[in-house]
Amino acid sequence: MTPALSVAIWVACLVAWVVIRLPYQRRARRIGVSRDARTLPDRLALGAATVGLAVIPGLHVATGVFRFADYPFQPWLAWIGVFVAAAFLALFTASHRALGKNWSVSLEIRREHTLVTDGLYRYVRHPMYSSFWLWALAQACLVQNAIAGLSGLVGVALLYWTRVGPEERMMREAFNGAYDAYARRTGRVVPKVW
Repeated sequence: MTPALSVAIWVACLVAWVVIRLPYQRRARRIGVSRDARTLPDRLALGAATVGLAVIPGLHVATGVFRFADYPFQPWLAWIGVFVAAAFLALFTASHRALGKNWSVSLEIRREHTLVTDGLYRYVRHPMYSSFWLWALAQACLVQNAIAGLSGLVGVALLYWTRVGPEERMMREAFNGAYDAYARRTGRVVPKVW
């Protein structure tokens, strides 16, 4: 593993992220929304995640602007990043597939929205967020720079802590007791082991 290969893998994952999401985003635009719970903090948090996972590291990869924050390249760390990135892509893809027409990039309830509780959702309520945590961790391993590498963790943390509470309130309002029962038997981003 070399620094150039490590960064190339990060770039390939970024492209894969967009390619995986694009068809779901196009489909979501065609499905009506019955409840829109987007807020300014939600939009800012989504923007922060995008900046942390794509803009800052992309700017660094393209220009080297943060090279002063590089730390010595560790091939073993990059290899961990490869495996974590593969887990991210698998979980990200599976989350989109499981949600299907229920997926939305923002806090919205679609027309004919159903509560998905099978597949990955049998174990965790928010596997999409789980995948983003993995992506941020992979980025920290692949882009070995204290600013560009770690910016994804900051962006995902802001998104997660700003959004997961309102998202769960929205789901409780839409699905009443069914969501509460579902939440009792599942973890948010990590499966319950008890």
